[in-house]
Amino acid sequence: MTDLYFVDTNVLVYSRDATEPDKQPMAEAWRKELWRRGTGRLSAQVLNEYYQVVTRKLVPGMPRERARAEIQDLMQWQPLPLTPQLLFDAWGIEDRHQISLWDALIVAAGQAADCAYLLSEDLGEGRDFDGMRVINPFTTAPH
Repeated sequence: MTDLYFVDTNVLVYSRDATEPDKQPMAEAWRKELWRRGTGRLSAQVLNEYYQVVTRKLVPGMPRERARAEIQDLMQWQPLPLTPQLLFDAWGIEDRHQISLWDALIVAAGQAADCAYLLSEDLGEGRDFDGMRVINPFTTAPH
């Protein structure tokens, strides 16, 4: 596993969501393996969504200080900022693939980070976005 993996928000959230006993262990296994190998990548969008969900939507919510500490750790995954070019690329992806702008921003960031794989349950297992393949982390274990 030397290829890079772009991690969608749901993987991070489920790794902390005890109300999802089927998804939590799989998400945590991916998170640990990507840490071990140093092959995880993400974007500022993912970090912002993660913070919002774990501090305000999970029950019980994660304390802000803990969520912020986790995000500081995740900075090692070289989060991509939202740039004009990333937005322009996302618009093209949105139009070509008929997906939401939010999903297109995830795809564009993964491509900009030179990721071979996108870990997401929302974009279709095996779907190919110009050379970046979607893996559903809840049906496929890390290897």
